[in-house]
This record gives sequence, C-alpha cells and structure tokens, in this order.
Amino acid sequence: MCTIYGTLIIMKRISVRFYKAELSKEPVREWLLDLKPMDKQAIGIDIKTVEYCWPIGMPLVRKLETNLWEVRSNISNRRIARILFTLFGANMVLLHGFIKKSKATPKSDLNLARKRCKNVLNQW
Repeated sequence: MCTIYGTLIIMKRISVRFYKAELSKEPVREWLLDLKPMDKQAIGIDIKTVEYCWPIGMPLVRKLETNLWEVRSNISNRRIARILFTLFGANMVLLHGFIKKSKATPKSDLNLARKRCKNVLNQW
C-alpha cells in the first residue's frame, strides 16, 4: 500500500496469468467466456480479491496441496465454481475452472490441474 496526495492506492500483491496450452489456447479464459455474464462477474471479483489481498484463506481460497490452491466462487442458481491455480513468483496462474457438482473435487479435475501445474513449473 502507498499513499499519494492523501489518496489510498492499494497495490496488487500478485498478478493473474492464464495457463497456456498447446497452440496458445487458454482453457480457463475459454471456460470463463462460456459462462453467463453474472457468473463471470462473480468469479472475476473473487479473482481480483485474491490479486489484491494475497495471501488469503477460507472461505475464498483453500490450499489443496503443495503448489495448488482453489478460488471458491458462488455463482447463479446456487451453483459453485472453482478455479484451480498455482503460484509462480508473483503470478497466480489459472490452471483449470469448473462448476462443482459434488462435495469432493473430482479426481479428473484435480489431475488436470496437477498436470498443468507441473507444466508451468517446468516451463518458467
């Protein structure tokens, strides 16, 4: 945080980056674009909160395992969205997004995020 001429300016603690797959595709960005505007807005606000308030814990962010966290968003129709991410330096890399349909995080979603996380950590 810094103050300029009496105005409080809050600085980002981390920056958001989208995971890039083959052929420069960004799966989380594409997933977000398919959501309803009100759902995109809710998730966007949650991600922005993480950017400015990191480190932050429950109920917004939960650590799943080493190098893997989830942003927990409530969206329309009482649904729950999750974005799995990793940290690389001062970057929050969004690895995978999905609508949660069961109490536990599905193994297929978790495994996909793990694979992408490994790619990120090996790439950069």
